[in-house]
Amino acid sequence: MRFLITAGPTREPIDPVRYLSNRSSGKMGYAIAEAAIAAGHDVILISGPVNLNPPKRARMVPVVTSDAMFDAVHEKVRNCDVLVMAAAVADYKPAHVSKIKIKKSDANLSLDLIPTRDILASLAKEDGKYLVIGFAAETENVEANALKKLRAKNCDLIVANEAGIAMESDENEVTIFFGNGKKKKISRASKQIVARQLVKIFQNVCEKRLTKKIR
Repeated sequence: MRFLITAGPTREPIDPVRYLSNRSSGKMGYAIAEAAIAAGHDVILISGPVNLNPPKRARMVPVVTSDAMFDAVHEKVRNCDVLVMAAAVADYKPAHVSKIKIKKSDANLSLDLIPTRDILASLAKEDGKYLVIGFAAETENVEANALKKLRAKNCDLIVANEAGIAMESDENEVTIFFGNGKKKKISRASKQIVARQLVKIFQNVCEKRLTKKIR
């Protein structure tokens, strides 16, 4: 199968020196890429800025901003079987980027923020041509927020977790919510172990869809 995986944070520039970002390490997305490769799948990894070694045999597409990730996903997605949106894409970016460094002063500084383009919501379903897997890192109401995202953003299934467990950590604990209402929990473990279980689930769902199409 052909996996397209996004990982890591994005950086939204404020000026040539500063940017807005988040605490994503990229470890979960990279672990999924490594697990998919180990299972014999072809992997394209679109990665934001991280301090990780690229998985061997993955085709890397480095990006920095949410706009760059948006464009990269749309360029590559038509040739994939499984899209795994594990990246922590910024929700907002500065409305205006200063061409020079903003100098510190005694006055308050306000930034006008605008929403970034929503990659998941922008994808056409195309009659289930590829499996769409979203991720939801939440600080509260994990199940309710994950189900809301599942319905709103064209996902076939969504992987939800507590941000406090996953962010900047080598471990994760996730619950997978499926479009048919079922859910499956993966207990807390290293991200490598969680990734191997996730890839098996993604593969099984994709194979079942292919079987239905052939029939």
